[in-house]
Amino acid sequence: MRFQHQLSAIALLAMLVAAPVAVQAGEGDPGVAQISAFDDVLLGTMKQADALGVKGRYSRLEPAVERAFDLPTMTRYAIGPAWAKFSSSDQQMLISAFTRLTIASFAHNFSGYDGERFVVDPTPINRGPDKMVRTEIVAPHGPPVVLAYRLRQSGGAWKTIDVLFQGTISQLTTRRSDLAAVVSSGDAKTIAADINGQADKLLVK
Repeated sequence: MRFQHQLSAIALLAMLVAAPVAVQAGEGDPGVAQISAFDDVLLGTMKQADALGVKGRYSRLEPAVERAFDLPTMTRYAIGPAWAKFSSSDQQMLISAFTRLTIASFAHNFSGYDGERFVVDPTPINRGPDKMVRTEIVAPHGPPVVLAYRLRQSGGAWKTIDVLFQGTISQLTTRRSDLAAVVSSGDAKTIAADINGQADKLLVK
């Protein structure tokens, strides 16, 4: 698995089907079930990574990311206080750009398969209105990579609002830091262009 150790260069955002996949557990918890389903798509995409290419991986992962992630909430947090001053059309433009970057990050970072398997902890950790669902990416050699998904209810479903790499490095906090300079420009089109530019760089191969 040629997995980049910065989901934010995904991060981010890095964002799985064969062999016993991640989880037979979690059917009793909707948040765990959501992450299990996403991991299955991600692992399946990894197994066909070379044949698909980065743009093919993007297309394969797009519906899974949109289903499993609360992208409007993530975009709002990544932009910060400036979000409130943008028009609804500007906000939608930013959500579209952030969504594209999130999917592109997974397509770029999960670019191969070397026998990994995904193991989802069937017991989420509740934190106020949120829950944390932990996934280990277990490779034949080397220590596991830990992804902790933070989920919150949205539209009647549990959706991811952040991913913590190795359980500590927040994709969303990293995104917000990365965008701080361009957000200070105060122009939504400039911000969206910057976000789309980052996505373009991830989709070159």
